[in-house]
Amino acid sequence: MALHSDRNTLTEGSIWKKMLLFALPIFLGNVFQQFYHAFDSWVVGKFIGDTALAAVSSSGSLIHMFVGFFNGVAMGAGVIIARFFGAQDHRNLRIAIHTDVAFGLSAGVLLTVLGVSFTPTILRWMGTPADVLPQSIIYFRYYFCGAVFTVMYNIFVGILHAVGDSKHPLYYLIFATFVNMAMDLLFVAVFKLGVGSAALATTISQGVSAVLCFIRLVRVREPYRLEVRAIRFDMSCLKSIIHFGLPSGIQNSVIGIANLVVQANINSFGSAAMAGCGAHSKIEGFAFLPVTCFSMALSTFVGQNLGAHKHDRVKKGVGFGIACSCITAELIGIVCYRFAPQLIALFNDSPEVVAFGSRHSRTICLFYCLLAFSHCMAGIMRGAGKATVPMVTMLACWCLLRVTYITIAVRFVNELTTVSWAYPITWACSSVIFLIYFLTADWIHNFDRMEARDKTA
Repeated sequence: MALHSDRNTLTEGSIWKKMLLFALPIFLGNVFQQFYHAFDSWVVGKFIGDTALAAVSSSGSLIHMFVGFFNGVAMGAGVIIARFFGAQDHRNLRIAIHTDVAFGLSAGVLLTVLGVSFTPTILRWMGTPADVLPQSIIYFRYYFCGAVFTVMYNIFVGILHAVGDSKHPLYYLIFATFVNMAMDLLFVAVFKLGVGSAALATTISQGVSAVLCFIRLVRVREPYRLEVRAIRFDMSCLKSIIHFGLPSGIQNSVIGIANLVVQANINSFGSAAMAGCGAHSKIEGFAFLPVTCFSMALSTFVGQNLGAHKHDRVKKGVGFGIACSCITAELIGIVCYRFAPQLIALFNDSPEVVAFGSRHSRTICLFYCLLAFSHCMAGIMRGAGKATVPMVTMLACWCLLRVTYITIAVRFVNELTTVSWAYPITWACSSVIFLIYFLTADWIHNFDRMEARDKTA
C-alpha cells in the first residue's frame, strides 16, 4: 500500500494548483466556522441585548489565551506528521499520530479545569464592567465545559491537514455549522435560555465535528489510520512534539495575555465599545480567513517538501503563498473599510455601538496585508521546524511592544483609536523582522543540517 495518493501529497505536481486545491477547502471551512461564530453574536445581540453581546464579544482574547497554548503545541505534531508523510516513513507517522491524540485528550481535560476555575478571576482582572460580568462568566464556563471537543477537533484537523486532506474537515465543519445555527435559534430565540446556551450550542457543534473527524481517521485505509487501542504517549515522539510545538504554544498564550490587556483597555470605554469592537472582531474573522488558510497550507507544504528534500519547490511555493495571502487580505480590508458601519450594524444597530465599532475597524483593516505576511512567515518557519523564530518575533512585537505602547499611549491620548493603533503598529514591526530574516537566513538548508544533527544525536 502506498503511503499516500497523488491527491494528498504536496510534493509532486503543479505548485500553484496543489496549494490552491489544498488551501481552498481550508478557506471555505474557516468561512463556515467564522460564520457560526458570527451567527452566535448575531443571535445574542438580536434576541438578548447589548449587554449579552458584550459578554460574548469579549470572548476572543480569553479563549485564545487558554486554547491557543494547547493548539500551538499541537502544531508541533502537525510539522512532524507532515515531515514523516513527505518522507514516507510509515512507522514514525503512526507513532506521531497516536501520541498527538493522547496529548490532545490530556490537554482537553486540563483546559476544562483551568477554564472553569479561573474564568471569573481573569474577567475581573480584565476590568469587565459590572453589568456584563455575570453573563460573561456564564458564557465562558459553558464554553470551557466542552473544551475537550475544541482541542480534539483541532488535533484531528491538524492530522488530516498534515497528510494533505483538507476536504473532509470542510465537509464536517459545514455540517457542524448548520447544527450550531439550529441550536442557537432553538436555545436562544425559542427557549430563551440566555447567553450560556449560545456557548452550549458552540460546544455541541464542536463535538459533532470532532466526532466526524475521529470516524474518518479510524476508518481510512491509509498508514495514517487511527487505532483507539494504540493511543498512548511515545516519550521520544512527545519530546519532539513539545520541541517543535512549545514555542508556538507559548507564543499563542502570551499574545493572548497581551490581547487581554488590549481588551481591558477597550472595556474601560464601556459596554457599547465592547459590543462594537466585538462585532468588528467577528467581521475581522472573515478577513483573517485567507491569512489562516495560506498560513496552514504553507506550513504543510514546507513540511512535506522539506521532508522530501525538495528545496527549490519550497522556495517557489513560499513566494506564491505569501503573494496570494497578502493580496487577498488587503482586498478584504478595503471592503471592510468602505462598509464598516453597515457591517457593524448587522450585529447591533445601536448608533453608539456602530460608532465605536466603525472607528475601531477603520483604524485597523487597511493593514491586513501586514497581518497576512507575518502569519505566512510564521507558518513557513513552523513547517521548517524553526518555531522559535516566530515565537521570539511575535512575543517581542505582538506582546511586549503592544503592551508597552498601550500602557504609555493611553495615558496621553485616552481614546479608543489609540488602543486600536496597537495592532497595525505591531503587525508592521513583526513584518519587517520576518522580511529581514527571510532574505538573509539560509533557513531551508539549515533544516537539513538540523535534521542530520537529530539523527546522530
